[in-house]
Amino acid sequence: MIREQLLQLGQIQGDPCVTISLNTHRTHPDSLQDAIRIQQLCREADNRLLKEYGKRDIKKIREALETIPSEIDVNYNLDSLHVFISESTREIIRSPWPVNEDAVHIGQGFAVRPLIKAANRVAEYLVLLLSQSGVSLYEAMNDAITGEIRNDDFPFPSSPYYLTHHDEQSDARQVDNAVRQYFNKVDKAVVKVHHETQLKCIVICTGNNYSHLMMVADKPGIYEGHANINYNNTTPHHIVSQAWEIVRTRQKEQRAAAISEMKEAVSGGLVLTDLQEIYRAAKDGRGDLLIVRNEFSQPVKMTGERTFDIISDPSAESAVDDIASDVAWEVTSRNGRVVFTDQEEIKELGDIVLKTRY
Repeated sequence: MIREQLLQLGQIQGDPCVTISLNTHRTHPDSLQDAIRIQQLCREADNRLLKEYGKRDIKKIREALETIPSEIDVNYNLDSLHVFISESTREIIRSPWPVNEDAVHIGQGFAVRPLIKAANRVAEYLVLLLSQSGVSLYEAMNDAITGEIRNDDFPFPSSPYYLTHHDEQSDARQVDNAVRQYFNKVDKAVVKVHHETQLKCIVICTGNNYSHLMMVADKPGIYEGHANINYNNTTPHHIVSQAWEIVRTRQKEQRAAAISEMKEAVSGGLVLTDLQEIYRAAKDGRGDLLIVRNEFSQPVKMTGERTFDIISDPSAESAVDDIASDVAWEVTSRNGRVVFTDQEEIKELGDIVLKTRY
């Protein structure tokens, strides 16, 4: 979702567009500081709007700045928070990557740079806690729950098909049919959320219940696996740690496949390793697959629209603090793929490498 939101936000133009970015805390009581800091930055944005735009019609934006702090549940904060407000936009995005500094940006477009790295480094998915005594659905990002889905379907109460009559309980077919009816309703509700979010789902349940779910699933492909439920510990923190292990394994497999694809493309002359050439190809929309070493960051000073000098100080005047993030944005915004990795196989190719479309 961050990638899709980033692409949408990056295209929005308005005057003014307000962006607020700040570092946040994952745990209580530190997260209580976040609520205070959010209020401070919203007030700063409001004061700047009044100073810079005066009596222009910015009432709707100012009202949003006043209400946003009360809408943010700090219990679900990660390492940074980003707020985007304009006449037609109101978005709040949490990220597991910190920002260099808390900041308010006001201009004719949103400041999306802090989210470029996050968009290509995070995994967003659903976690379904499934049992016949009730069902909950959560949104997760990497190793953290970012919110619980609460709508007309979720959370599900215990199964109305639960059989209490002794004769029915002893009838295996009756029991099986009852479980399937319940899980069929659950599946349809998960599919609705998937259509809205495009997120895949990890299921926490018994192996038997997962088998039943797969039998009735309308779109089994949205379920990426399951971990066995521990009925003594079904806290959000515990179940997301189980789900994250599955997601990490799949990510590693996908990264390995991307590296193999890159190596195979070398012989075809489609692979670039020079940073200047990579940047120009990405700007031209030629980037098909970009692979970047996780810790790689390169500040530069632009000398033209398509050229730059390598520098060492990202805080220098007129510096672009990380050209790799700009390249990632250019590739992503033109429907290319971006992979960040620490896997050993990438070392022989370099810190940043691009497979071109032609």
